[in-house]
Amino acid sequence: MLQNKYLPEGSLIGTSENREYISSLHGLERARAEGKILEGVVAFCDSESYTMHIDLYGVDGIIEREEALLAPEIKDIAIITRVGKAVAFKVLQIINDDPSHPVAILSRKEAQRECIEQYLMDLIPGDIIPAKTTHFEPFGAFVDIGCGICSLLSVDSISVSRI
Repeated sequence: MLQNKYLPEGSLIGTSENREYISSLHGLERARAEGKILEGVVAFCDSESYTMHIDLYGVDGIIEREEALLAPEIKDIAIITRVGKAVAFKVLQIINDDPSHPVAILSRKEAQRECIEQYLMDLIPGDIIPAKTTHFEPFGAFVDIGCGICSLLSVDSISVSRI
């Protein structure tokens, strides 16, 4: 089985490596150059453009609507429900037009794309992977299997007895 470095969202947020990268402009620039996947908490979502804003210790991080999710169609609710929660992202660029107010352009979609291409595509049936339950439904549980990628664990896979 592969070693998984693409963990469910919320797994990196408290690590010293993540804090080191997101706590300074220099760290964010290094993360961009190295192609690192980082995490931050969504502070708020713009109600008109559905842009997510992440506080990166003095640098404003933004994830525009089209970069919020790797999906053919992005539903507004999928963005709004991330407020107050950790999201995985890659740093696309840093705009430093105003040195007192730099802005980091981030992409959750690119983090998810890398997770699929570098990790999930190499899994085989029977592999056991870490997952984080996001919510339950009568038919099963939805789980984050890496970088916010959602999967369904059907109720018959959870237990052989009544749940």
